[in-house]
Amino acid sequence: MFRVLVTDKISKEGLTPLLESPGIECVIQEVNDTEDLDSFDALLVRSATKVTEELLAKMANLKIIARAGVGVDNIDLDAATRRGILVVNAPAGNTISTAEHTFAMMLALARKICPANNSVKSGLWNRSAFQGMELKGKTLGIIGFGRIGSEVAKRATSFEMTVLAYDPFLTKERAKKRGVSQASLNELLVKSDIITIHTPLTPETKGLLNMDSLKITKPGVLIINCARGGIVDEAALKHYLQNGHIAGAALDVYESEPPQDEELLQLENVLATPHIAASTREAQLNVAIIVSEEVRAFAEGKPVHNGVNLPSVSSEVLERISHYYQLTKIMGKVISKLAKGAVKVLDVHYSGPITTMETSWITRGLLAGFLQPKVDFIINDVNAPIIAKEYGIVYGEKYFDNGSVYTNLIQAVATTDQGPFVLEGTCIREYGPRIVNIDGFDIDLAPIGSVLVVEHLDKPGVIGKIGQVLGSNSINIGAMQVGRKQQGGAALMIINIDKHVTPEVEAELVKVDEVTRITAIEF
Repeated sequence: MFRVLVTDKISKEGLTPLLESPGIECVIQEVNDTEDLDSFDALLVRSATKVTEELLAKMANLKIIARAGVGVDNIDLDAATRRGILVVNAPAGNTISTAEHTFAMMLALARKICPANNSVKSGLWNRSAFQGMELKGKTLGIIGFGRIGSEVAKRATSFEMTVLAYDPFLTKERAKKRGVSQASLNELLVKSDIITIHTPLTPETKGLLNMDSLKITKPGVLIINCARGGIVDEAALKHYLQNGHIAGAALDVYESEPPQDEELLQLENVLATPHIAASTREAQLNVAIIVSEEVRAFAEGKPVHNGVNLPSVSSEVLERISHYYQLTKIMGKVISKLAKGAVKVLDVHYSGPITTMETSWITRGLLAGFLQPKVDFIINDVNAPIIAKEYGIVYGEKYFDNGSVYTNLIQAVATTDQGPFVLEGTCIREYGPRIVNIDGFDIDLAPIGSVLVVEHLDKPGVIGKIGQVLGSNSINIGAMQVGRKQQGGAALMIINIDKHVTPEVEAELVKVDEVTRITAIEF
């Protein structure tokens, strides 16, 4: 009998896949009230139970932990992985509830429902003070076009709105299929009457809407954030709300929770809810059913789809491919940072003795590395193909004769709407993974620490100018190399630096005349 311990409040309806399985015993009980912890094969939790190393030590027979929700902050993933315990979650279970909450916030802002409600309840009857705005014919800008952004767009088109979407993964073909227009971030900010955010919080998106970017938005724009706190700079938002440039904002998430800026919350044109976009009966039921089905599949020896910590290959295979798996994850991250345009196809080409290995899992490593910087949940070889499919990314692999000096070579070709981007890497004994070619520029990059990739024109003095900017900002250069295809043409500078480069320093570097693009990568 496969025993499952459910320690947080989950309805029996949500546990139906487990309760109706004859080979599974489901016990609903708090951890502190359970004496025979070492007899359970599975643990199912929400956010209340803290799955610590201490708890795992008491559950010697535990094989799988299921989190009925998206975040796994309450689970010690490292401790679970060390013990060989699989952790699964339900990343898609709250999509509809969040999309609907976003639309509810949009309508409430447009029609001034909350201040009108408060006015009537206080005994006033001032109809002229609450003239609203129709959604029909307005332009909605959606930042982040994943599951939730797509559902918001579906609802917006039914309201006869024009939809602009910005997402690094979004291709023109997928945008057309979804009935939206692909836009750059600046274009979206300038043209949108309403802007809603559905991107994860990453180093790239932190403060995405700030004093400078909000300045170029339409006067009277409405801003909605039901994604993650920190994507909108709250001080900048408050500034433009107070001076009237932004007509209203609806916030479900905040830089710190509970929110600390009382002045922002008290503004009449701010609608605030306590991080409840995913809090519906249906969403809670969905995530419970999803993880219950995952646990049942695991108990029956079938593959799971939402694993967040363990690759589903044997330890023997994993040991053999681990260096190359690590390499392709790094290559995926580099492609995610450097490839221009939305990626439509990712092809992985293998050459050398590596072709005798289980390359399908190495390819999944590249997918995981490519997708991870763009989402706020864990990507690995288990769920990477599923997420890639959702974003309309086709991937494949083949073998080739590289004819190079490297015994084993992995070549990744990313086909984007702006053309192909090619990256090559290898593993060198005693030195580990190396990037050896970036889009035709021969280099030798050890993917460690902080790296600056500088695309520039091959002219005298560029190295000195770059060094001067870094030096004036107390950033030490550990190593530097420059590649070029022909004298006086495009060149690529790789700089290993001793500390992280801030956006302000990046902006200063871009001002160097010969520099065409700056990309900071943290390995």
